[in-house]
Parts: sequence; structure tokens; C-alpha cells
Amino acid sequence: MDLLTPLETICRLIIRARELEAQVPSIENDDELDPTDSDDEFAVLEDEANEAIEEEMVALLDDLGDDQLQELLALAWVGRGTYDATEWTDALEAAADADSEDPVEQLLDMPTLAAYLDAGLAAFDLNCEGIGQID
Repeated sequence: MDLLTPLETICRLIIRARELEAQVPSIENDDELDPTDSDDEFAVLEDEANEAIEEEMVALLDDLGDDQLQELLALAWVGRGTYDATEWTDALEAAADADSEDPVEQLLDMPTLAAYLDAGLAAFDLNCEGIGQID
């Protein structure tokens, strides 16, 4: 299978989606924290949602053509198991359905987008090994 979307772009999206998925929202009310609570030592692990990462993902997706967005959506569906790799054409046709929700919104609404895209690539014997490293 030849991708319309550069593998580097897909891998960058996977990296950013992983970063976004890994973030834990901070606790809203600090007054509820018990300073003697032993979990307090792990508070450093909490991280507020980084809007810059989400904005970068949106910009990355907005820069793609409709056919590339449909390809990403179909790839995520294959990775999720909605379609099998042998049903690639069907997945692309479903992603091109004009009556469906905006592909960018569909992709961003997937809670484990990185895993879906990664599994979708693996279904076609592709991977991000050595590609898309963050400087």
C-alpha cells in the first residue's frame, strides 16, 4: 500500500497524540489536598493539558488535503479494528462519506489515536521506527 500522507507526518502525529494522551489534568481545588497524604509525592507527575500540543496536532491535520485526512481516518479505523487491512478500500470509502463528521474532529475525538494509528500502520507492515524523532 502506498500512502498519500508522508509516513513522517503520520509518525509526528502519533508522537504528539501520545504526548497529549499521557497528560493528566491537574486537580482543580488545591484546598482538598491533604499535606500529609502520601500521594502528594507524586503530584509532580501531574501535568496540565498542553494546549500547544493540541494546537500543533490541529495545525498538522489542517495542512493535509481531504484525501490525506480520509486516509488517516481509515488507517485509525483499521488500527481500531473497525476494518481489516483487507478492507482498506471500504475504510477509505467510509472515511470519504460526505455525510459524516469532519475527519479532523473524528481523529481528535479518538481517545487512543496514537495506538490506533500505530496499529493501523502495523497492519500494513509499516512503523515509525527511527522516523519522526523530536529534536
